[in-house]
Amino acid sequence: MTPPAPPARRASWFSWLLLLLGACGFAAVWVLLSLYSGRQNGWMAVLGALDIAWMLRLGGWRPGPSRLVAGVAGTATIVIASNWFITATQLGAMLGLPPWDSAMRLGVHHAWILMQLANGAADLAWIAAGLVVAAWLSR
Repeated sequence: MTPPAPPARRASWFSWLLLLLGACGFAAVWVLLSLYSGRQNGWMAVLGALDIAWMLRLGGWRPGPSRLVAGVAGTATIVIASNWFITATQLGAMLGLPPWDSAMRLGVHHAWILMQLANGAADLAWIAAGLVVAAWLSR
């Protein structure tokens, strides 16, 4: 006779905190790399997906649809936050604003236009690949 399966537990506050810290930390690394290199570095989306999948496993998330959604959402958060802060930092440098002030003043429409101009086809392909990798590894 097989022992009963352990009851499914929900993600704890520590799991959510670990996911948030992983996403914010990786977005900060991506922003710093982009500012140092002067490029968007879209390939970082794939590494961000690996980081989020690792954080989900470290946080004790059970396999299933909720972990898949959390992985894709975490990766999308990394992509959006890093592109937002890359845009805000570069724009703020031209206007004499610190990065945080520039990020708070940047409008969604203006950011969208600047992100479209900055991200080429290769960057968009890397971002799409990152989301697919996130879905695959987080399931």
